[in-house]
Amino acid sequence: MGRAKLPRKSTTIDMTAMCDVAFLLLSFFILTTKFKPSEAIAVTTPSSVASKVAPNKDFVLVTIDKDGKVFLTIDDKQKRELVANSLNTTKNLGIDVAKFKAASFVGASFSGLNSFLSVSEENRKGDVLKGIPCKDSTDNELVIWMQAVNEAYAGAKMDLLLKGDNLAKYPSFKGVLTAFKKNNIQKFQMVTNPENAPVGSELYKKSMNGEKQEN
Repeated sequence: MGRAKLPRKSTTIDMTAMCDVAFLLLSFFILTTKFKPSEAIAVTTPSSVASKVAPNKDFVLVTIDKDGKVFLTIDDKQKRELVANSLNTTKNLGIDVAKFKAASFVGASFSGLNSFLSVSEENRKGDVLKGIPCKDSTDNELVIWMQAVNEAYAGAKMDLLLKGDNLAKYPSFKGVLTAFKKNNIQKFQMVTNPENAPVGSELYKKSMNGEKQEN
């Protein structure tokens, strides 16, 4: 007796459930995505082939924009509080410590610091940012700022970064370096835009040799 043959039927997959899941995931990411806000201090750093990565927490950052304005960022909130208290004691500035502790960066003279802190975080940009005076050697307020920072980090490691715009003029850098020197700060790291070493250069050969050794 011959074997009964089963009728062949095309295989179908119900994609409804998968489409629903994909749609839900897409909706979730659209609703929860937060676009990166524009930077308060726009800086275009020069390029370099340095491979060392700058620290992303517990750092002190001095920024110079294209107009030569200088700004100070203290990543550690507890250190910010120490700096604010130190300046209130030595300079009698009457800084609102809570506002200073919440500020992501400082960009004003001592006389305009409280006005700077009274501006909301999202509005601290553009012409509101006057910068810390430090171009003139006779009125270099960054010297006092770095002194307070040094005291706050006494006995602890301080990762000091210097980030300058590619269009910034030398006098601005000189003022910052003077502030470092007067506080006996000899070690800091420049923030640059990393790029690959030119093919055939000694640095390129060393990096290639390093890759081969690691493999």
